[in-house]
Parts: sequence; structure tokens; C-alpha cells
Amino acid sequence: MKILIRATNWVGDAIMALPALRAIRGRFPNAKISILTRPYVADIYRGQNICDELISCDPEGPHAGLSGRERLAQELRKQKFDVALLLQNAFDAAWIAWRVGVPERIGYARDGRSLLLTKKIPVPKRGEIPAHEQFYYLELLRRAGWIDSLPGESFVTLDVSDEHRRQAEETLSSVGARPNTLRIAIGAGASYGSAKCWPPERFADFVNGFHLHTDADIILFGTASEQKVSEVIAAGINGPSISLVGKTAIAALPALLSRCQLFVGNDSGAMHVASAVGLPVVAIFGPTDPHGTAPITPRCTVVQEKPYCSPCFLRRCPIDHRCMTSVRPEAVEAAARGWLRSAEVASG
Repeated sequence: MKILIRATNWVGDAIMALPALRAIRGRFPNAKISILTRPYVADIYRGQNICDELISCDPEGPHAGLSGRERLAQELRKQKFDVALLLQNAFDAAWIAWRVGVPERIGYARDGRSLLLTKKIPVPKRGEIPAHEQFYYLELLRRAGWIDSLPGESFVTLDVSDEHRRQAEETLSSVGARPNTLRIAIGAGASYGSAKCWPPERFADFVNGFHLHTDADIILFGTASEQKVSEVIAAGINGPSISLVGKTAIAALPALLSRCQLFVGNDSGAMHVASAVGLPVVAIFGPTDPHGTAPITPRCTVVQEKPYCSPCFLRRCPIDHRCMTSVRPEAVEAAARGWLRSAEVASG
């Protein structure tokens, strides 16, 4: 059997879908499984033993526009897939599977795509399944008859090879990271929108308070679009920091984060990657709900203030961003120190 899986587009969602992808691999050990997804998600999934093939769908490159989508469909049609499972919710995912001519097309009946599906799965109603997003993907498999129950995971992992860890260490050393020194990874951005972002000045205040008691290398992570945010943080820190913002590919992120000892940041893809490579995480939540999208790890502290309007799930705050501005640096610092004390006790 040949299975085509349309994976999610966001890095965080891609991590939260790993329990479902591993369940599929376990259910069909002899099938050829191909995962269709954005190039950066393919980079995250590479080497995770969840599929036989990763296929990049690049709407900003060769698959842009209708002609690009048709080109992609023609490329996929040659593989003669037996079934398509759509983890992505979009209409486009169903259209591609239909245009490819996959005989069985399974997905949630939403976003106006029911007519393109051969197995239309009802979207879970509120309270029918556990709130966390990992169960949204697992429930699709259960309702499709591929699994009998929801085997939720308490710790989702990404495998990082020894070679990639070595390369990451070389990269960090080349930009000034010290050996045998505590490294704090800062993720101050969020692709979803500015509403998820703790103000950069608060990140700087957190670092300054932290540095009063603990010497550590502060390493800023992010995409090129977050350069200005990182510059504000760096300018506000009393001392040096290291910025990898816009300087490394997403493919290198798991290994780079694995060479740090703690992640502090917003509800973002980087947060999920950090937790999946084993870091303790201090996650700052505002407009989103940690019950649904907190990292899947027991090593996480959520720092959150909840005004009446949270969670609103908006990309940009229409008022005063109170859910994030009310989060104090002292609260984040206390959470960070808690994880470092735990690590010291464990190593002692």
C-alpha cells in the first residue's frame, strides 16, 4: 500500500502531529508512506523514521499559483497512491489529493472540502476529545479506523544525530559560545503573529535579572523577519549576547537547541522544537491556550496572566496587549531558575 500524508504547515503543529505520524507508521509497517509538506517542515521531519519519503510542497517556489499546484499534482500522480490522509485542514490539501486521483481521501470535513473527500470525518466537538492538539490528529486516525484509541504521548521527541550535534557545537563555538557554560536559548518571535510575542524589552529585563546571579551565554534564535526584535533585546541586555537570528536554516534548529540547557520563549515552533530535543522550557503564553498547544513534555513551566479576553487566538491584539505586557520578568526568571535548580539536583 502507498500512503500519501499531507502534513501541517506550521513547525509547532508538525511537532504536535508526531504522535499521529508514529501511530501510522506502527499501524502500517510495510506500507510506503510519503509525507507532503512545506520544505521547512520536511527538514524537521528528516531522519525521524516516520516515513519512507518526504516531498516538499513549495508555494513560494515551483508550486506557486494554479500552474504550480497542477505541476505538483502531475508529479504526485506518477506515484499512484492508494490513500491520502490529510492532517492539514485546508481546502488546498483535499484539492491536491483529488487532483492527483488518489482513490481514498481521508480528512476532517471542514473548510468547504467535503465533496473532495471519500471519507469525510466529522470534526470533534468541544469536550469530545482531550484539549491538546496532538489528540486532534490522533482522533482523525481513530475515526478513520486506523487506531483503536488515542495513544497520547507525554513527551514527544525529535532524534538528533551525533553528527548534527557536533556540527551544531562547532557553529555555536564559531559565534562565541563558551564551552562548559550554561546556555539559555531565547525564542522571542512567533510566526503566527505579534499577539503571541512578549515585548522584547521584557526579554532583556529577564536576562539582566538572571545575569545578576548566574553567568550564562544568551543565544537568540529566530527567523530573518525577527531581526529587529532581536536587536532590541540585544541592545537592552547588560552584557554580550549571541544572535543566530536569520543566520541558520530551520533544519539546523533541533541540533543547535540540543546544545543549550534551557529555552525561554513565546508559544512558537521553536518552543516545540526545544522541548522535543529535551530542553526544559519556560513558555510565555498570552492569546493562545496552553491546554491546547503547550509543548508535549513534562519539563515545561507555562508563565501566563489571563485577563478576561484571553485566550482570544488573534494574530494581532486590537487593544493594549495586556495578556503579554502583564507578564513580569521576575515570574519568568523564577520559572527559569526552578528548572536550573532541578538540573543541579539531578546532576548532584
